[in-house]
Amino acid sequence: MESPSQPHTPAFAPALTAENMGHTLCVLGCGTMGIAVLSGVIESLNASKRSLFNGYPKWEVHTPGTLTPTGSPDASIPSRFLACVSRETTAAKLVQVFGEVGELGKTVEVFASRNVEAVTQANVVLLCCKPQLARTILSEQGMFEALEGKLLISILAGVTIRQLTEWVSSSTRVVRAMPNTPCKIREGMTVVSTLPPSPYEENDNAIILKIFSSIGRCRFLDEKHFDACTALAGSGPAFVCIFLEAMADGGVMMGLPRAEALELAAQTFQGAARMVLQGNTHPAQIKDAVSTPGGCTIAGLLALEDGRVRSTIARGIQVATDRASELGQPSKK
Repeated sequence: MESPSQPHTPAFAPALTAENMGHTLCVLGCGTMGIAVLSGVIESLNASKRSLFNGYPKWEVHTPGTLTPTGSPDASIPSRFLACVSRETTAAKLVQVFGEVGELGKTVEVFASRNVEAVTQANVVLLCCKPQLARTILSEQGMFEALEGKLLISILAGVTIRQLTEWVSSSTRVVRAMPNTPCKIREGMTVVSTLPPSPYEENDNAIILKIFSSIGRCRFLDEKHFDACTALAGSGPAFVCIFLEAMADGGVMMGLPRAEALELAAQTFQGAARMVLQGNTHPAQIKDAVSTPGGCTIAGLLALEDGRVRSTIARGIQVATDRASELGQPSKK
């Protein structure tokens, strides 16, 4: 096993040169979401280098809301990737994980228990640790200096910009972002806090959009909306999967094979969602168009209404929002 003082560095790591002009992106606390974001960004860059897929760009053919960066030099596109974790065993696993994300994934440098060393080498830092660990990590000896003058993007639920700015230098530009796990397949939804006025605002905006628009859709909103965004988009995939699984179970109950029932349900979800996003169609319009008089759809809808499905789902978002506001805050005893 390698010494903990040495990062898991690939044989080739792209340097910042006049040819690529990219920045170095460091994922601090590279857990589930860090892996999802970094994998999505790398896959996006890999896609820009691949030939057309059946005559169309592979991803844009079904994800028009997703931006694939061009291969031309651009300082707002990351060209070097650093990932920080706390254990050597986790670091070894990450090397394998990113090694499966194309050739560019093999260039990811993984640091075990060397947060400050990695951040020192980065231009942009993506904070992805557990909310309760944020203060500990940002208070490490040397971290204050390592973050000076850099862009810090936090994806931590419940940890406010005000809290983060208290733990870092005044020259560190702090932004909050809330991506969700589908960003790993470039179908994510990310909300980013509105950028404060600064000489770096235009460049920071470009960097943020290049990162998060390359893995799905990206929207800027005031920070006051972040707890609701955490519940709706962050926790949302879990809620959707409960509904999706229930629909598949219903199909199985009525005699469909499990695999086919799940495929029908999943594709139905995807198709309906795309009708809303691509056609600017309200869900109620789609519902009404399918609900013919005296038909099976309206009969099923009434059964769902009997189960208070609308209010239950909406209350789920409300409860998750309330819980999101408590994350990262001092515990009350």
